[in-house]
Amino acid sequence: MKSTAYENGRMERVDYEYVVDMVPEGSKVLDLGCGDGELMLRLARRKKCSVSGIEIDGAMVRKSIEKGLCVLEADIDESLRDYSSGSFDVVLLSQTIQVTRSPQAVLREMLRVGKRGIVSTPNFAHWRVRYQLTTGGTMPKTRELPFEWYETPNIHMVTIKDFKRFCMSEGITIEREIYLGESHRTVKVFPNFFARTAIWSLRG
Repeated sequence: MKSTAYENGRMERVDYEYVVDMVPEGSKVLDLGCGDGELMLRLARRKKCSVSGIEIDGAMVRKSIEKGLCVLEADIDESLRDYSSGSFDVVLLSQTIQVTRSPQAVLREMLRVGKRGIVSTPNFAHWRVRYQLTTGGTMPKTRELPFEWYETPNIHMVTIKDFKRFCMSEGITIEREIYLGESHRTVKVFPNFFARTAIWSLRG
């Protein structure tokens, strides 16, 4: 399996395969920042899940609806308060937490409305990121982080170590963790240095 890649001008989200594997069959799922709905579509078809999503980009919402998916056009920083506790079996936050205004509040809310949360993030402590910043003195660009500093949507840079410390301070249980590195292989040793992408299954 491969992690996120940037090819031919579009983000190929093949880390989705790991997320799909983590979601139990037949789950009621909410995808936060669902984009064009590709992950929801895979879950509906392959895991027979009941899926819905929230997306702030109107063009992406339309693409999702064209696929027959139920998507609310809204800001996830504000809209989760409208859902009752335990409304979903699984809430997804895939490559989205770093673009939210208040990651702490969003994570708390997703674990309130969902019995389980699955979060994936780019790892800003990957050795290539460190190397570019240290030797070049410029903001790093990688396959997972292809943007210039002035156009990046990423406003909260998070590392694997940061996220695990956050979960400990919040009393969040990490049930499962997967780290993806070079050649899209799983990383077992020093993931904060060698992993490009991290995926966690969480319980509040």
